[in-house]
Parts: sequence; structure tokens; C-alpha cells
Amino acid sequence: MESQVLTPHVYWAQRHRELYLRVELSDVQNPAISITENVLHFKAQGHGAKGDNVYEFHLEFLELVKPEPIYKLTQRQVNITVQKKVSQWWERLTKQEKRPLFLAPDFDRWLDESDAEMELRAKEEERLNKLRLESEGSPETLANLRKGYLFMYNLVQFLGFSWIFVNLTVRFCILGKESFYDTFHTVADMMYFCQMLAVVETINAAIGVTSSPLLPSLIQLLGRNFILFIVIGTMEEMQNKAVVFFVFYLWSIGEIFRYPFYMLTCVDMDWKVVTWLRYTVWIPIYPLGCLAEAVSVIQSIPIFNETGRFSFTLPYPVKIKVRFSFFLQIYLIMIFLGLYINFRHLYKQRRRRYGQKKKKVT
Repeated sequence: MESQVLTPHVYWAQRHRELYLRVELSDVQNPAISITENVLHFKAQGHGAKGDNVYEFHLEFLELVKPEPIYKLTQRQVNITVQKKVSQWWERLTKQEKRPLFLAPDFDRWLDESDAEMELRAKEEERLNKLRLESEGSPETLANLRKGYLFMYNLVQFLGFSWIFVNLTVRFCILGKESFYDTFHTVADMMYFCQMLAVVETINAAIGVTSSPLLPSLIQLLGRNFILFIVIGTMEEMQNKAVVFFVFYLWSIGEIFRYPFYMLTCVDMDWKVVTWLRYTVWIPIYPLGCLAEAVSVIQSIPIFNETGRFSFTLPYPVKIKVRFSFFLQIYLIMIFLGLYINFRHLYKQRRRRYGQKKKKVT
């Protein structure tokens, strides 16, 4: 005898965008669920109120829905989700005003319209927050990106200054004092690159990417670039002088010990030898570097006077010629002022790192 076709109990609830139907059937086999002409068709073998049987029902929706129902089988029921074509609140589920006998509200999921609106707003806010976090990145991701960016910057600078240091050292060992006079033409391109890239270091300090104070970084950047691009770079007569070797060599010595320390800091490592060199090598190197810069400025003054480069005449009625050497003389004073500021800053750093601990009073 053929199994009798019966109607299962169906419970429904809604949100502004979706309909939820719960079909009370267990051990469902071969469910046939589809939507055609805005009518939901359900047919399945399962165990319901009338025992093991074939159960089916048809529901014509009040408004238009999307014809792709989503269902999930559990051991005790079938859950069906239907998307509304237009996000709105329905007065009822079916087109016919009289509710079918097998259909009832699902009070486990039931919300009135105002509660559903609050839930919708909460979901939308959660979605926007998720998008914002994805676009901004999690704090851990941002920290890792920051460390990776700083590590790569310090690595590039270390390689650049190491190339300059090794090049000058090898040339001096082979050529002796003769290597002094073509230093600029040998390593100028790499020095230009490193010093232009050093702008990033000052920007990092300015925007808080690093905790370094801005003033010492800015003083070093402007001072070195003034020497490199103006005093040496614009005057061919200066490019062949021995002082260029000492300026470049002293700059590179300081940096090949500084940047490895920063690289290790990015990966949370502390090598005592590297740390000690970073906080100690500057003591003789920094004053000697400033002295070499001052010598280069002094040697450039007569050349700028002779060529008249960057000199200018004030407009009428003053008509006084202002020589660029006047600014170079002022800059000589600023070199030693900058030396004081940066030396004091570096000394404080070293004292914080290696300062003597106060003895406990017994």
C-alpha cells in the first residue's frame, strides 16, 4: 500500500531581508524544495506527526522572493531560508489572508518589526566595523607591517653605507693616499642615494613611526645634505679634494654600526656587541665627522668667492652684494651647535643604556 501524502507542521519567522521556515520532520530523505512563480514547493520522505511518510506543502508568498531557497537538514527538522527581493517588513507570509492550518509563527526566532530593525542595524554596524578593521588591519598586523617596513629600510641603508665603507677601504689599501682625490667620483651616486633615502628616517620620527626625537634626526639630515649637495656636489673643484674621503668615510663608519642595531630591534633581538658598538662608536666618530664637514666648508669658501656661485645683489637702493661665503661662515657656527645638540642626545641615550645603577643603601 502506498504511503499517504501528508502536510507537516511548518513554523515561520521573518527579517527585513529574509524568511525563515522550520519544517518539523526528522530523518528526512530525498527532499525536493523549489520556488516557482513565487510559490514554495516542498516534498520529502520523513518522520512527522503522522509517522514515517511522504510530506508535502505549497506556500504562495505575499511579496516577491528570490527563486533560490537555501535549506539545511538536521536530525529533527528542515530549516529553509528564502531571500526577499525587496528588503521590507511583511504583514503576513502568504498571499492568501487566511493562514494555512499547518503554518504557525516560530516564536524561537520571532521578532516584531522594531526589534528586527534594531537587529538589522546591529548587523549592519557589525559589518561596517568588520570592513573598517579589514581596511585598517588589526593592531598585530599593523605592528608586523611596521616592523617589516623598518627592517627593510635599515637593511637597505646598511647595505648602501657598507658598500661605501668597503669601497673606500679597499681603494685606500691598494692606492694609498691617491685614492683620496677621486672619492667623490667613485662613491657619490651611492652616497646620494643613501642621503636622499635618509629623508624617510626623519619622516618616520615626525609621524611617530619610530620613537626617535625629531630634532637630532632633522639636524643630521639637513647638515649632511647641505655638505653633500651644496658644498661638494655643486663645485667640481671641491670634488677632487682629500677632505671628501674623510667626510664620506666617517659618515659610513657611524652608519654601519647604527643600522644593524635598528634591524635587530625590529626582530626583537639584542646582540650585546652590536648594541655596545651602536652606543660607543659615535663618541670619536661623530666629532671627527663634524670636524671633516667644517674643513670642507672652510675649503669651499674661497672657491665660492671666486666663482660667485649662489651670491646675489640686494635690490635698489641697497645694491649690496651678498656672497654665499657669508652663509657658509654662519653654517660653520651651526655645525658645532648641531654637534652639541646631537652629542648631548647620544650621550643621554648611552647613559640610559649603560648608566651606573645606584647602589642600594644597606
